[in-house]
Amino acid sequence: MKHIVALSGGKDSSALALRLDEVEPRDYTFLCTPTGDELPEMLAHWENLECLLGKPLTRITNGTLNGLIEEFGALPNWRQRWCTRRLKIEPCLAYLKRNQPAILYVGLRADEEERQGIYSSDVACRFPLREWGWGLAKVKNYLKERGVVIPTRTDCARCYGQRLPEWRRLLERHPEVYAEAEAQEEATG
Repeated sequence: MKHIVALSGGKDSSALALRLDEVEPRDYTFLCTPTGDELPEMLAHWENLECLLGKPLTRITNGTLNGLIEEFGALPNWRQRWCTRRLKIEPCLAYLKRNQPAILYVGLRADEEERQGIYSSDVACRFPLREWGWGLAKVKNYLKERGVVIPTRTDCARCYGQRLPEWRRLLERHPEVYAEAEAQEEATG
């Protein structure tokens, strides 16, 4: 049986991976799905998690965001949200299919019962944060106790779902990424 932890690097999955490794030590595979559009802070966070967990993260990809923008001739948007499906969900499910039997550990909290996630019925899943009764406050407190700081932006740098303050922060902190996003928007219409 393989034990695979879905590790995006956000607060919930980071807390899950660290705590699970403490209370249920096993030979876990810590699985992440980079898009090629992560900011340097996120890449540094993944490296820090590798140090804390004592093993490398298993990175699986299905191309990059820029590659898919070229393939589709469009930016992802609310009508064409192919980015998450192609860059995150499909490679994760393909990896799980190749690595059966397995249990997938997912960081959905006890205070977000409405969230179910998108998983294959062929994959056994566990939700330890829910089993432990961990809500947002417990997750944040645990990470603080461990000295783990989650980056402000844990998903794609140029996600279409960002709010205006997030785009402003991108412009101020990473003007080169912002300029590339502007050029892509101009090129794709």
